[in-house]
Amino acid sequence: MSTLSKKIDFAVIVSVNNANPNGDPLNGNRPRVNFDGLGELSDVSIKRKIRNRLMQDGQSIFVQSDDNRVDEYRSLRNRVEGTINKTDMKDEAKLRMAACKEWIDVRAFGQVFAFKGGEESGVSIGIRGPVSIHPAFSVAPVLDRISSTQITKSVSGEGDGSKRGSDTMGIKHRVDHGVYIFYGSMNPQLAEKTGFSDDDSLAIKQAILTLFRNDASSARPEGSMEVHKVFWWKHNNKNGQYSSAKVHRLLEVESKVDQPRSLSDYKINISKLDGLNCEEINGE
Repeated sequence: MSTLSKKIDFAVIVSVNNANPNGDPLNGNRPRVNFDGLGELSDVSIKRKIRNRLMQDGQSIFVQSDDNRVDEYRSLRNRVEGTINKTDMKDEAKLRMAACKEWIDVRAFGQVFAFKGGEESGVSIGIRGPVSIHPAFSVAPVLDRISSTQITKSVSGEGDGSKRGSDTMGIKHRVDHGVYIFYGSMNPQLAEKTGFSDDDSLAIKQAILTLFRNDASSARPEGSMEVHKVFWWKHNNKNGQYSSAKVHRLLEVESKVDQPRSLSDYKINISKLDGLNCEEINGE
């Protein structure tokens, strides 16, 4: 199968309503906010959701979360040792080739294989992937749109139930409303190194369109997060007609009111560059 034939850039608009899109564990799991008060979703969290969607679609994924595993391996090392021929693990070139062939997230995002051990079992190689994902930031500040709710347990976690434990009280945080944007690119030169193909790019595209399907949790109730639009630019050559930065700037989203409460409160404008077509797709 041939590798990615043309450079691709993309932009994604995500809406959030009464959900915690990405909690910060160093700040009491409050929604992430930057110094300007804009909401943030880390690139790591976005890639996690893409991996989950790819895995639900039957793709083989290397970095699986413990609560969403589809195999018996509890660590990355065990997954490598249980999947790849041990003789290949001793050869860096063979390990790279085998890992990229086996797992779509490795050939898409790259991966660092760093396992302790002596000469027989130690591994330390890095694979650079062709798909890059930016963190997402909200269009308008959300710092004053974050609500915190005190919660209590209806039953004690331990003991005979006659006394409430120290963990009886809790707190949940949410963003009342926000519209976030993230950008990404696919690099054909790096795709040649990992074997990332045009079919793989379509799988990533479909995963982004359905990013929050089957992603519900207590912090993100079903329907509280939605992919609104995906803008997909496919260049006419491997190098790309324009830089990714210039392409990403074609999308402009701004709030029409001081306190936006829905998608209708935003103005979306997409500019054009000569010879570069943009596919505008609604999220599914």
